Amino acid sequence: MTYFNLRIPYAEPLSQARLLLESMSLLGARVYLFWVFFFAGFNKLKDWESTLLLFEYEYMVPFLRHDIAAYLGTATEVLLPALLLLGLLTPLAAIGLFVFNIVAVVSLAEMAPAAFLLHVIWGGLIFSLIVWGPGKVSVDSFVFNASKTGQES
Repeated sequence: MTYFNLRIPYAEPLSQARLLLESMSLLGARVYLFWVFFFAGFNKLKDWESTLLLFEYEYMVPFLRHDIAAYLGTATEVLLPALLLLGLLTPLAAIGLFVFNIVAVVSLAEMAPAAFLLHVIWGGLIFSLIVWGPGKVSVDSFVFNASKTGQES
């Protein structure tokens, strides 16, 4: 490997270390996003009556009735983070959570600055998964790498 026609010593080990750190960072982002969104959805499932009241009086989801928004929102918060954790269909799950995160910010009439900042951080992590994918430690990586090696044979 060269940089401005200069040979870089230890280029291969540095490249391998970068790939390892990248995969671990993407895995960490997937685990954190799972923890945030899945347990928020799980808490909604535990007390469904309160969830329906929240969606009726607190969350003003545009274009949807409150009960339909509650079902869709809770399903999104439970299913998509599970896909992210596994690294299965990661781009689709990440795009879905990204849109969900935006709708959550728009739906609340008043949001504390700290809560808004958390949504921005989550949006940034989700966007990184959209751009860079799930990393090497994922079902997507295993399935798509296996299919590539099968096609080359």
